[in-house]
Amino acid sequence: MDLERLIEWGSYTVLVAIVFAESGLFIGFVLPGDSLLVTAGVVAQRGHLDLKILIPLLIVAAISGDATGYFIGRQAGPRLFVRDDARFFKRRYVTRAREFFDRHGGKAITISRFMAIIRSFVPSVAGAVGMPYGMFTLYNVAGGILWVVSMTLAGYFVGEAAAKFEYALIAVVFLLSFVPLVHLIREQRRGNREA
Repeated sequence: MDLERLIEWGSYTVLVAIVFAESGLFIGFVLPGDSLLVTAGVVAQRGHLDLKILIPLLIVAAISGDATGYFIGRQAGPRLFVRDDARFFKRRYVTRAREFFDRHGGKAITISRFMAIIRSFVPSVAGAVGMPYGMFTLYNVAGGILWVVSMTLAGYFVGEAAAKFEYALIAVVFLLSFVPLVHLIREQRRGNREA
């Protein structure tokens, strides 16, 4: 089922459930993230959803999803890093998320919102390595707001102007993912110069 029909069928309930799961549960990495939010913005622009309801609901879902991931990591702790591969769970996902977290610290919570797969694992890694919950919450709230608002509004405004929805969706997701990518490249270069 394509995303537009899924959103029109399931409305706010399906959107909240997917954003919650995709933000902080391990199984969430298989779910759509950025494309779902952009599509929700397009559907809202067409009058099927109300932005004044949609954005606050999705912000709460994203923040509470990450908080749930944090507490899963806090409880599971080191077991996360030695767990065997399963059908969907791959140890390399946790390893990549931990390396990303180690490199970027608290900023990783915010930046990872814009990065598929890593987005589902970084909150658990933050909990597993014992990041203070107050600091985690600060980055979690900032990231949740930035991610939901930027992606949803991008879809909303692109939906007004785009004749070819698929191309517009790809362009918006690429452009909004470009900022964290530039940040990562700068950090990598800075690290190489220091080494």
